[in-house]
Amino acid sequence: MKQTISKLLKKIFTKPETLFDRGFLHDLEAVKMREFVANIKRSHHTYRVLAAILIGVMAAYGAILFRYLIQISHFSFYQSMELSSSWLLSLPWYQRLLIPAFGGLVVGFIVYKVSPEVKGSGIPEVMESVALKGGIIRFRVLFTKAVAAAITIGSGGSAGREGPIVHIGSAIGAAVGQVFKLSSKHMRTFVACGAAAGIAATFNAPIAGALFAMEVILVDMSVISMSPIVIASVIATVISRHYLGDFPAFEVPGFEFKNAFELIPYSVLGLLSALVATSFIALFKKTSTTFDSMTIPLWIRPALGGLGVGVIGIFIPQVFGVGYETINEALWSKAAPLFMLTVLFSKMIATSLSLGSGGSGGIFAPSLVIGSTLGAMVGSVSQSLFPEITATPGAYALVGMGAMVSGVTHAPIAAILIIFELTNDYQTIPPLMLSCVIAVLLSSWMSKDSIYTVKLSSRGIKLYEGKDVNLLKEIKVREVMVKDPDVVCADTSFSELLHLLLEGDQPYAIVVDKQKRYVGTISLNDIKEVLPEADMLGEMIRAIDVTNEQTPFVLPDDSLDLVMHFFGKHHETDLVVCDSPEKKGVIGLITRSAVITTYNKRIFNEDLTGGFSSIMSRVGHGRLIEILGGIHMGEIDIPTSWIGRSIRQINLRQKHGLEVVLIHRSQFSLEGLEGRPGVFPSPDLVLEPGDKLLVMGDIKNLNQFRR
Repeated sequence: MKQTISKLLKKIFTKPETLFDRGFLHDLEAVKMREFVANIKRSHHTYRVLAAILIGVMAAYGAILFRYLIQISHFSFYQSMELSSSWLLSLPWYQRLLIPAFGGLVVGFIVYKVSPEVKGSGIPEVMESVALKGGIIRFRVLFTKAVAAAITIGSGGSAGREGPIVHIGSAIGAAVGQVFKLSSKHMRTFVACGAAAGIAATFNAPIAGALFAMEVILVDMSVISMSPIVIASVIATVISRHYLGDFPAFEVPGFEFKNAFELIPYSVLGLLSALVATSFIALFKKTSTTFDSMTIPLWIRPALGGLGVGVIGIFIPQVFGVGYETINEALWSKAAPLFMLTVLFSKMIATSLSLGSGGSGGIFAPSLVIGSTLGAMVGSVSQSLFPEITATPGAYALVGMGAMVSGVTHAPIAAILIIFELTNDYQTIPPLMLSCVIAVLLSSWMSKDSIYTVKLSSRGIKLYEGKDVNLLKEIKVREVMVKDPDVVCADTSFSELLHLLLEGDQPYAIVVDKQKRYVGTISLNDIKEVLPEADMLGEMIRAIDVTNEQTPFVLPDDSLDLVMHFFGKHHETDLVVCDSPEKKGVIGLITRSAVITTYNKRIFNEDLTGGFSSIMSRVGHGRLIEILGGIHMGEIDIPTSWIGRSIRQINLRQKHGLEVVLIHRSQFSLEGLEGRPGVFPSPDLVLEPGDKLLVMGDIKNLNQFRR
């Protein structure tokens, strides 16, 4: 800031006429704005409150617009603004069969060609971003998630709107944080603000929205985090009520708790909710795994899932869409128990097909549908057995909604508060708390993962441990391998082979046959016994005679976790990459050092907490810190010639073999790690005077550059 002001003053004294120059006035206004923003940032409480208000406003409008977008999608596919079962039954059966499949086809293109992270409910992606990526969410998710989810739900996919709204709100919070160049700690809080605002605007429940964000997204109940989250949640609720009215999400009848004896059937409801929730999680996981293992193109899979939903919808159209109509029928005891049972299992299957195949939408509303139908059945049975001391089935449906959400999400506090805020009746608290606690205790015992974390656990991510326990499972060989390595033919003479081994850059020779199929490898160690007789055997022995045909190969889509397993099992430092097990065409070479380097880089991209902050404080004093396998980290001052140039232009990676991790900047940024300002590098970020680069790479490259 001081340097910028000094430049402007110098310009005034040397060229007074610049006072009337439009560009100068623009620069002056920019300085004033930057100074204003900087002053706000210095008061942490003030900027958190202002940012929370901004996020709450934007997330509320995002939620409202998303609801209208779903209605437009409904009308586009079915010529109706709502998917009522009576309207759906009036349609020809082939429309109910094919429309969800067509919607899945469109969503498949968006998910796999434009924005892969919009697949699924969105809440696992937000949880991963907060826990592992410092709250970073790509801005385009804001639009692609809204469109993909609206098409999935509007075409009849069995999904909810709550998950996408949380994802959209979180993306808004992340965007605000990135505009203000916040540290990871503040970014996480702002992402949670967006999530809370989304839930609050959806259910007209500000307390539940705030608690959901802290219990599920942040897994943090600290007062520092709570304040802005509550503010964003309240602001979103106020705006939602202004446009949509002060009405709960469902038409809830008056709740009645007749007798303490009812706690017994409510306990049974909690037990059954845990069993159904665990089954739902297992079914969802199995369906997702099955679709992921299919060999058909990725973008076709959501269409196949939509076709499955269409088959169910021919007979049970209640599985289409969010299912709020079914919830209202259960709450008002308008459906027979056997029909409720049919809808329960059909909704579980349809939701697993819609989202497990790659569709976009939430899983919260389907859980409410399943819980309401289960509760209505338990209430009907209890009322038929003990009519004088049992409330209506609708009361059990309401409690069943909370119990099912608790069991599926492992988040009982948010579930209890959402149901309570729907009724505003304290009579609901005893049975609701009992059922929810029983459900979450049993379901978490039977399934360690919630329906949100099961997807992440399959990739080796354990959020509640605070880090990715096996990052190598996520990285494919094709991302790391060296392409098109040198190969030798099986009939190459020994003398020529020896020359290649001694003069070549590769650790061994890769041998292929006449059809260019991989045969094996030859290292100097393999031929050490015949080296003394090399002159005599030069033309007598061919490469195939000394080839080690036991050396394994890997495929481009294998994970680096498997590669490291092969390195250890076969005592190799390099492995050949082939295109397929049948063709065995050599397409690359992967080395142990490349795997380790990639792992280190991914650690610093995704885990910017804990040990990283302590490293930051040490490298800030001019020291080089060894990370792993010869890779070091250090801080460098930028040369004068770099000022005004972008990260892309200086090209440190190619010219010096160094990776820029962070930029220390004293101007216009909030506190970074260990109290030092930090800006995450992007290719087009322009360097300014006083910037320092935190870089990582080989110690030789670092020392050469620092000299």
